[in-house]
Amino acid sequence: MALASAVHPLPPSPFKSLRQHPHLVLSSTPLKPPTRRHPTSILAFHKPTHPKPQPLHPLRSPPRLIRHRISAKSADPDSQNASSGLQNVVGVLHLVVSLGLVLAADKFLKSAFVAASIKFPSALFGMFCVFSVLMALDAVAPPAAAGLMGFFEPATLFIQRWLPLFYVPSLVVLPLAVKDIPAASGLKICFILVGGWLASLSVAGFTAITVRKIVKTEMVDAEPMKKPSPFSAVEFWIWTVVFISSFVVAYLYPTALGTSARTCLPFLLAATVLGYIVGSGLPSDVKKVFHPIICCFLSADVAAFSFGYFSRSGLDAVLGDYLTKTSTNPGAGDVLMGFLGSVIISFAFSMFKQRKLVKRHAAEIFTSVVIAAVFSLYSTAIMGRVIGLEPSLTISILPRCITVALALSIVSFFEGANSSLTAAVVVLTGLVGANFVQAVLDKFRLTDPIARGIATASSAHGLGTAALSAKEPEALPFCAIAYALTGIFGSLICSVPAVRRSLLLIVG
Repeated sequence: MALASAVHPLPPSPFKSLRQHPHLVLSSTPLKPPTRRHPTSILAFHKPTHPKPQPLHPLRSPPRLIRHRISAKSADPDSQNASSGLQNVVGVLHLVVSLGLVLAADKFLKSAFVAASIKFPSALFGMFCVFSVLMALDAVAPPAAAGLMGFFEPATLFIQRWLPLFYVPSLVVLPLAVKDIPAASGLKICFILVGGWLASLSVAGFTAITVRKIVKTEMVDAEPMKKPSPFSAVEFWIWTVVFISSFVVAYLYPTALGTSARTCLPFLLAATVLGYIVGSGLPSDVKKVFHPIICCFLSADVAAFSFGYFSRSGLDAVLGDYLTKTSTNPGAGDVLMGFLGSVIISFAFSMFKQRKLVKRHAAEIFTSVVIAAVFSLYSTAIMGRVIGLEPSLTISILPRCITVALALSIVSFFEGANSSLTAAVVVLTGLVGANFVQAVLDKFRLTDPIARGIATASSAHGLGTAALSAKEPEALPFCAIAYALTGIFGSLICSVPAVRRSLLLIVG
């Protein structure tokens, strides 16, 4: 007993307690965080510091899973590059399909109207059809209308991005258009152009202000308009390579593509595009007095003059190849002007996007546009008669404030009109508006964005719209709406025989 009492009982085994209570961690020394010296010590477990629980034995994770995670991380950049490349390919295909459908619709309608001997602009009819379809879908199935808008968005952005470029061919061949016009008549046309632009801007702007005061409509935010992407250095260098290589080929082999017009087409088109890209990249202060479209047509004319000089064919011959006006032997200008019909059809998508805005401010917009369109046509006829301009030239410049696509359709109603002069005067009117519209609007104290937008588009169409919206985006929706509606009402008015007879009577 003495021996038994002298022997102290052994303490319970710590491993037994550990087996009974696995959640307890025992140690004969104070617990410390594990170090690299003892990474696998059994008695050195401690509570993890991160919020997520970790497995008790991290080294026992399946090696296949670890290898899978490592390989997945290493493959991420390649998969991202492949995904980005696939998206780019899909985007290009989307653009080709959507733009191709618009161009195909324009070509189909044009051929159908010619076969039926209908003189009404086919593209304008197509615009009405597209707008009606969108409105009907929006009333029955709004997701379908939104899906249709989304499908054609790449095409509309493409047209918006290159829109000023489609006006250039008429300016490039301006030396041919005014070749037979006397200097005195040219000065009279310039007077009508500048004075008529100023008068049309004043009438449209103050009409919008007056109507808005009468109806007392409050301003609301417009639907956001997606902007096209700017030009990149890659595009510039690609078109530069095309220009140099095709210029050399055309010089060495003048009929390499069958005709001189087809052979000159690549380098003349590249020169036109390069001029627009360079002009668009100029500082904003420079673009106030040197609009990108000026740089654009000057670039094309310099290229035409250079080729005519080196090939000894002359400037007139090269400009004749630039715009042949024949579908079987097209030139660079014919390719660009081939988009004018699709421009008109694309108006339907812009009008549908701003349909709520049009409805809310319908009184100001429609009243101002109708009055401005009628005033522009009749004031031009009156001024031409007063200053003694030749009747054929006066008729050619009647739609001076309407976009080229519809202006050419309007003069087609009249016999003896010079369509080249029409397009040139329309573009020159746009240039005047683009350079001076903001200063004149400020001088007239037209601060209302509705009035500024309607006045700009009704007097200087697309070029004025581009210049104003770059500095005043809040006026862009009203510019876009007035830009389309001015041409529409002008075309509708001139399609009435009585209106055409009255204009001819004034012109003399």
